[in-house]
Amino acid sequence: MLGIASVGIAYGAGSLVRQVVRAFAGDYSSVASKPVPAGTEYLSVNELSRQMALPGGLTSADLVTHLQERIRRLNPQLNAVIELNPKAYETARELDRERASGNVRGPLHGIPILLKDTIETEGMQTSAGAFGLVGEAAGKNAPLVDYLIKQGAVILGKTNMTEMAGFRGVADGWSSRGGQTRNPHHADADVGGSSSGSAAAVAAGLAPLAVGAETSGSIIVPAARNGVVGLKPSVGLLNRNGIIPATQHQDTPGPMARSVFDVALMLNAMSGSDPQDPASVGAPQGIDYTRLLVPGALTGKRIGYPATFPEDGDPQPAWDSEPFRRTLEVLREQGAEVVPVEMRLADASGWAGLLFGDVKDELNTYLARRSGLPVKSLTELIRFNDERDGTDADHQPVLREISTSTLTPQQRKPLWEELIRDFRSTVNDPMKAHNLDAMVSDVDSNDYFGVAAAGYPGIAVPSGTDENGLPSSAYFFGTQWTEPTLLAVAHGYEQAAQVAVKPAL
Repeated sequence: MLGIASVGIAYGAGSLVRQVVRAFAGDYSSVASKPVPAGTEYLSVNELSRQMALPGGLTSADLVTHLQERIRRLNPQLNAVIELNPKAYETARELDRERASGNVRGPLHGIPILLKDTIETEGMQTSAGAFGLVGEAAGKNAPLVDYLIKQGAVILGKTNMTEMAGFRGVADGWSSRGGQTRNPHHADADVGGSSSGSAAAVAAGLAPLAVGAETSGSIIVPAARNGVVGLKPSVGLLNRNGIIPATQHQDTPGPMARSVFDVALMLNAMSGSDPQDPASVGAPQGIDYTRLLVPGALTGKRIGYPATFPEDGDPQPAWDSEPFRRTLEVLREQGAEVVPVEMRLADASGWAGLLFGDVKDELNTYLARRSGLPVKSLTELIRFNDERDGTDADHQPVLREISTSTLTPQQRKPLWEELIRDFRSTVNDPMKAHNLDAMVSDVDSNDYFGVAAAGYPGIAVPSGTDENGLPSSAYFFGTQWTEPTLLAVAHGYEQAAQVAVKPAL
């Protein structure tokens, strides 16, 4: 699914932002809900569930109404939510009735969740933020949406994102449908891309949980920039059907929340691989990802960190910052052995060409099967954007470059295999040589790029603030299917550090 951390030109939204604001002006609730205490929007999933279990306590309908009103009040400034689900309140009421009758589907019963605008959701748009993909609503849910609903989650709405997940070539967090997503910690700060709205919404208390999607950095970077937790799972661990694609070699959805534990609960609910997906071969099933999130999880763990990268034959210091130095201190204090390692840089020179070839083919296939959209191909999307936005400025440089790709799938296959082997060895080799349980770095070191190219898992966890007072983040990563260990290490660090910051808004 489209999901690359993007950089590009700023492109004004103007009246488009006002259109989105007006879309939230309606009243989606049919029965007045009682007010909820201030701060409820920042409670954990377990605390929300505990309050819902109390006689006469919080209801899912109360919470949905509270969050809808909060979105209407704050979203005109944040542009984090692109569409509200008109059935959210009705769904919450039904889940409240189920709870009252003694039926609780799981830990997410009655919990509102937001979805990135690349994830097909029945009755709602799935447009990747692009007007060219606005038309008939999706005819059915992506499988992972059905998994979440089965566990009792309430689909609250869809989140804004970098248009076409960075493949249009615009600024991080901007889409023609949703305008410019703003960082809730500071309106002018980097919001990250492309799951910008998912991260900003969770940070701002617009929802306790959100789903993002990543090809290269699009969960990790916005999670880090907005001060929330974001997990990019191993490619193939989760079902990828019903999500606008970029490349089968790197695409994956992933959970985003304000704590590692809530991310683990989401991963439990989202789990379910596609037996037809070659990347899912060997994917573990039936795991409780919260099981290892216990006190003392860091004791005895061997955690590597990139001390140097070779460059022109000479070792160069890896990323160094005060938050990262403090991260290493916390890990040591909690009983982990922190091991400096030299990280080899893989040859990424051919990566963009392979990626763009995949995007061209996979996006064309996806658009051809979606009914009721203004465009049926990448060529038509480019033409649509030119007709709508003019040609005075190049407002879709990456889409144009993708459209010129000539590498066939047969040509790309061996090149992808070689590239992935190379990127995997940059993680495998030091982890094996030093007998490591996980590795850690600062998100700004860009290690997420190599981990994403390898198809390996990584998780961003708040590590405090930088010299500008903006969120900083530690990035834990490992080899294929090591999510249980990564979550345990990240949870141990998070609980010891206690440095997550709430935005002032």
